[in-house]
Amino acid sequence: MDFKKLLAYQKALDLAMQIFEISKSFPKEEVYSLTDQIRRSSRSVNANISEAYRKRRYPKYFISKLTDSDGENSETNTLLDFALACSYISKEQHLDLSNQGIEVGKLINYMINNSGKFGVKTE
Repeated sequence: MDFKKLLAYQKALDLAMQIFEISKSFPKEEVYSLTDQIRRSSRSVNANISEAYRKRRYPKYFISKLTDSDGENSETNTLLDFALACSYISKEQHLDLSNQGIEVGKLINYMINNSGKFGVKTE
């Protein structure tokens, strides 16, 4: 199976693209701080999932990269809190994006806790 078919990857990609679109409306003074940071963290979720999947023959590496992915997902959620606090996004947008992030986190943690289902050799 290709990592692009993983549900966690697909949902994280969708979330990252929604964040990209919404962040286009952030003020210019945020370009090198919040805008850049939230785009990088949301994209890093996918990058780490794909890297973990390609290294799944090494159980510790697989889990480590997925843990990194989960951390980036949490960072994205925190940055959404800042976007809401600064009134760059609405409460509805925040709730929707945060809920999507929670779902992505659950999928990542499922992969961590059930690594054998993803081709990781468990002993």
